[in-house]
Amino acid sequence: MKKILIQLDSSQHASTFDRVVAIDAGVDELMSYHEVTPVNVEALVHGAMFTRGPEDLKNTALFIGGSDTHSGENLLRKVQETFFGPVRVSVMMDSNGCNTTAAAAVLAAGKHLDFSETKALVLGGTGPVGLRAAQLLARRGAEVVLASRSEERAQAACDAIAGLVEDARVQPLSLKDHKQLEAVNQGTSLIIAAGAAGVKLLPAACWKPLKNLKVVIDLNAVPPAGIEDVDVMDKATERDGKICYGAIGVGGTKMKIHKAAIRKLFEANDLILDTEEIYQIGVELQS
Repeated sequence: MKKILIQLDSSQHASTFDRVVAIDAGVDELMSYHEVTPVNVEALVHGAMFTRGPEDLKNTALFIGGSDTHSGENLLRKVQETFFGPVRVSVMMDSNGCNTTAAAAVLAAGKHLDFSETKALVLGGTGPVGLRAAQLLARRGAEVVLASRSEERAQAACDAIAGLVEDARVQPLSLKDHKQLEAVNQGTSLIIAAGAAGVKLLPAACWKPLKNLKVVIDLNAVPPAGIEDVDVMDKATERDGKICYGAIGVGGTKMKIHKAAIRKLFEANDLILDTEEIYQIGVELQS
């Protein structure tokens, strides 16, 4: 029985990145669909559900991707609504690499920090990766400051995390200038930059003098660096007494998690791999 992965991509073209990773993860057949929406996804899901017997459904799985994470979330909800009883297949949501990248970043930080004693600043915290990194940190007991240029978006993101994580310690920061960072960073032990590509979010002068700062992670792979003086290749590299990770330094773990998650889809027919489930796969890889 061949392992078939059905790629549901919300973008104009199905991601070649996700296609390559799926093949490298060992799927036997890959079916890719683009411009998938909640309106047209039902027939594709039915095709996955009704073509194999119950004992063979674990050999078919769905991967939700695309550049728009909000669209991916809507697709995941619609896919789950389409299932009924035991007639279902496993599904993974990783639009724009949001879950695998966030998981890899938090796992990197966890090598050096006790999250229950960590105050974290997440720059670009309302974006797809930043929001999920903040959620993962909050669930593990960290105090999280979630920064955005928009006060409303920052507050909405904190409210969303509070709805998912009981007793979450999250607070919004409407970021207008770097002087605000100097004030809020007192006591910060972790900074993760997950903002838009090619935008410098944090000058070196704002993080290098911080005495309590232990780990700095920049997830931007496009020059200029999101955190100034963190190199894209940094992987637990010490700079000015801080442990630094760049996008490629985190990327190796992200790729391992991505492939492992795809392989896990074929272990059962009822798995939903979203933020927390994908993070746990990363934990298992490290054990």
